[in-house]
Amino acid sequence: MIKNRRVSLKMRIIHRYLGFFLVGIMFVYALSGITLIFRDSDFLKQEKQIDKTIQSNLSDEELGKTLNIRGFKADREEGDYLYFKDGVYNKTTGEIHYKIKELPVVLDKMTKLHKAKSSDTLFFLNIFFGLSLLFFVLSSFWMFMPSTTVFRKGVYYALAGIVLTMLLLLF
Repeated sequence: MIKNRRVSLKMRIIHRYLGFFLVGIMFVYALSGITLIFRDSDFLKQEKQIDKTIQSNLSDEELGKTLNIRGFKADREEGDYLYFKDGVYNKTTGEIHYKIKELPVVLDKMTKLHKAKSSDTLFFLNIFFGLSLLFFVLSSFWMFMPSTTVFRKGVYYALAGIVLTMLLLLF
């Protein structure tokens, strides 16, 4: 019984201070996560004009890859000019003029937290944050004694959260 109280007390202390430490990270993840929900719209995006010279005589497919525009499609071609949504490309000279819409720098950097790959430096932060959240999930069950009503209700709420999430994912 005394050993269980020590474990419970240690879990509470770690849970408390890790929670305080992660407040800033959670704030950034929450804001960037909400922003990512609207990534298919122009919400908060700013228009930017790009004028540059790239390789000449690119095909539609090559141009889309060069500009890193997913689902690139040319609208029409007139002489040396290839017209596409929000831009024009001169096949002979390689001059290109187009508009893009992107998030402000700070929000763009924040959303990269969610998109980090194992080769990015943010990879370690994401792993730490994920493991910390997993610890929060597990340590919350040490906040109350298993024989209490609060604990049983907590288990029911946790199960309800799992069921709701699974239903939303599947349907």
